[in-house]
Amino acid sequence: MTPTHLLYLHGFRSSPQSAKAKRMAAWAKKHAPRLTWWCPQLPPSPREAIEVLLKGVAEWPVDRMAIVGSSLGGFYATVLAERLGCEAGLINPAVDPARDLAKHIGETTAWHSEERFFFLPEYVNQLREMRPTELADPSHYFAIIATGDEVLDWREMSARYLGCHLRIVEGSDHALSDFDTHLPHLLHFLGLAPSP
Repeated sequence: MTPTHLLYLHGFRSSPQSAKAKRMAAWAKKHAPRLTWWCPQLPPSPREAIEVLLKGVAEWPVDRMAIVGSSLGGFYATVLAERLGCEAGLINPAVDPARDLAKHIGETTAWHSEERFFFLPEYVNQLREMRPTELADPSHYFAIIATGDEVLDWREMSARYLGCHLRIVEGSDHALSDFDTHLPHLLHFLGLAPSP
């Protein structure tokens, strides 16, 4: 079924102003004007982020919604998809953010503004506690994974999402700078566009 609701989740230090979020928002506005689109600014606290998201989609029809997440947003998308049973498109998804973000404890800045925020030690524990173990239904996931990702290990991502729909991209980078090349495949998986 064609989704009527789409949630986009940005990565760590990112925002709704990221290139991929803006590109997807522009596509939705032009090609799917009736689609309910939501791309919130996520709070630094993982627990608060999930609470905000669950509250925000509480009235959404689970069988007609989908989630797209990049990096840490891909981790959150997995957490939500496991809880709700919906489909998720993942872009270089974080596999073990508790481990990876432990070195970012303290004050840091956002990429798209001068805004500063604190990443607290308890956030690492929150990430560790919410990490899903096995994926209930791997067919619900489509992951775009770049071998040239300079932040996350593409082999670890591929192993985590083994059995899911995978698009392994030779080269590229963590931001997936060539996102436009892969967007048609993501939209097709989500049921929003025909096969490219």
